[in-house]
Amino acid sequence: MSNASHHERLRVLTSALPKPLLVLAAVYFVSSLAHFGHNAEYIAFYPGMPLWLTREKVYLAWLGVTSLGFIALVLARFAPSALALSFLAGYGAFGLDGLAHYTLALCSEHTLLANVTIWSEAVTGMALLLASAVLVARQLTPRRALRNG
Repeated sequence: MSNASHHERLRVLTSALPKPLLVLAAVYFVSSLAHFGHNAEYIAFYPGMPLWLTREKVYLAWLGVTSLGFIALVLARFAPSALALSFLAGYGAFGLDGLAHYTLALCSEHTLLANVTIWSEAVTGMALLLASAVLVARQLTPRRALRNG
């Protein structure tokens, strides 16, 4: 498959969603990967992490979370956009889960990079959640008829 046709397929797949929202989803994807990747590679250094949680399980969890974003992109092409936006909102909501690290240990007990990845995932996830929710609300709110006179 040529590079041009690959880009065309991706454009068609995502054309039902506004471009700024897709950019936000991409930023969240990178933030999420950075946090989960850091978490997986340095699991032994994250304070308070349970012993049963392994590097492989962290990556599997990331794949599970990321699958919601992928499903949203597929739904954007083949289903009502409110459904796709709902999945995208759910995908973003999972970004807040990283804040659970602070139930195990204080912010000061984490490394600077751990804190940066946790907070970047949480902030971008929340932004994606809110932007998607606003767009769903706009689609589901009945339009007021313009009054003549």
